[in-house]
Amino acid sequence: MSTDSTQRTVTIRADGESLEGTLAIPPNARGLVLFAHGSGSSRLSPRNNYVAQVLRSGGVGTLLFDLLSAEEDRDYANRFAIGLLAERLVAATRWVRQEAEAAGLPLGYFGASTGAAAALRAAAQLGDGIKAVVSRGGRPDLTGPAISRVTAPTLLIVGSLDDVVIGMNETAYAELRAEKQMVIVPGATHLFEEPGTLEEAARLALAWFQRHFKK
Repeated sequence: MSTDSTQRTVTIRADGESLEGTLAIPPNARGLVLFAHGSGSSRLSPRNNYVAQVLRSGGVGTLLFDLLSAEEDRDYANRFAIGLLAERLVAATRWVRQEAEAAGLPLGYFGASTGAAAALRAAAQLGDGIKAVVSRGGRPDLTGPAISRVTAPTLLIVGSLDDVVIGMNETAYAELRAEKQMVIVPGATHLFEEPGTLEEAARLALAWFQRHFKK
């Protein structure tokens, strides 16, 4: 499949803030994934951008955007304000649905660290509007009671050397009521910096989205 994507810089308005992003959709895309980055990160996250590239090579469009404005991000507490981050993701979802090149595409979320909790909370709010969720090294335990209302098939990816986060994911996994799977990637720490581990996480994510983005 062609990896040439229609890519453009976008600005999403939410709560009076301007959130910068990059929307990229390959030809004949089978779906679109919105990325929710973790605390202290941004749309420029090299790890998320790598995963996004893999998704696009598999025919899945991507939207990477800043969940917080630069001023908001200076307040450290905002990085852990899951409710605020989830609302920004919902706002971006509503925005992208109005874009001509994304019209009718199934939508999914990819969340890392605290972004995973925001993705799950947004998915719980939007119900059938979100077809799949993937968490990489995420904190789904921060989702709160909304996790039991998630209907989107959810994949939790955790590194085998990320001991504390494995436990947090196991707790969240038990509370999920949707179709679910948890995969532990051998030899990976929290940031999946070890050779081959991020590639494996991206491969797992692509397969999950391809499976559930059936029109």
